[in-house]
Amino acid sequence: MESNLYSKCSQCPRNCGTDRSSGKCGFCRESEDLKIATACLHFGEEPLITVFGGSGTIFVTGCTLRCSFCQNYQISQQGMGKSVSRDEFVEMCLKLQSLGSENINIVTGSHHIPKLSGFLMAARNSGLMIPITWNSSGYESVESLELLKGIVDIWLPDYKTVNSIMSKELFDAEDYPSVAKKAIRWMVNNTPMEIVEVEKNGEKREKMMKGTIVRHLVLPGRIEDTKLTLDWLKKTCDGKSCISLMSQYTPVPFEGSAEELAWRKKSLGAFQNRLINTEEDKALRKLIDSYDFEYLFYQDLSDDTSWLPDFNRIQPFSNALAKPVWHWKDGMVSN
Repeated sequence: MESNLYSKCSQCPRNCGTDRSSGKCGFCRESEDLKIATACLHFGEEPLITVFGGSGTIFVTGCTLRCSFCQNYQISQQGMGKSVSRDEFVEMCLKLQSLGSENINIVTGSHHIPKLSGFLMAARNSGLMIPITWNSSGYESVESLELLKGIVDIWLPDYKTVNSIMSKELFDAEDYPSVAKKAIRWMVNNTPMEIVEVEKNGEKREKMMKGTIVRHLVLPGRIEDTKLTLDWLKKTCDGKSCISLMSQYTPVPFEGSAEELAWRKKSLGAFQNRLINTEEDKALRKLIDSYDFEYLFYQDLSDDTSWLPDFNRIQPFSNALAKPVWHWKDGMVSN
């Protein structure tokens, strides 16, 4: 069954029809082999999934989108990573659990849903007990998401923009707004929120066991797009999910071929490729207050860019943000 879903691939909304089971790569730039770039305890995710122990993030190579500003471009677009077997994946999950991870957080796995659904079930059958989080762009078909029903506990999709002109220019996906709306509705309607209070050393924190957290990254100079996005989220998701509004947009020092860099430069001309400024931050805070969301996170403004990852390193992030557990060059790196 799994191989059949790769033979004429229609897993994502691209419907590229590539025979990925033969070793050919689809739009996602990946074949049937599941490649992983890194696994770590990540402490920079939303508080509901980071809690005390950190989120056990597993970064999958490849992506169904082609975002010109992607901070993870080395793995999402340049193929950095190593093929892993089911047993290696299960070992990775169990290692994260043994180190105190609050959940297993699968990052950009949308082009490998059939394989990951099987691997995650194998991990469950091997003793994985913590929640499973699906961290994605939101560019996914409901038909594919159905394969994860009953396996994934927490959905962490992006809702990047309602503007199809922007999504065409920045993601090469004009249909992104409509596709992501359907996917997010499905996630929210199929997984009611369950948030519990946990305690460690006398300190109490909230922890999500089930539910959806919808992320939106604010693009500099495009506050009106964010307003339209919040309009939809207020009508569709408020009270049934959490909203995470991110002000961390950061220009990335990309490396690549001359052709790739020229494409990025042209695409990034669609908005102001810079940090969010203080005036925009103030406007965003007023905007948030006007919506009065039941559950919303908003980042404090910062000009620190040290968090930008480099997946060539065994520690792709800063030591404050993450503890490496597995890396594509060295395998297990933490006891």
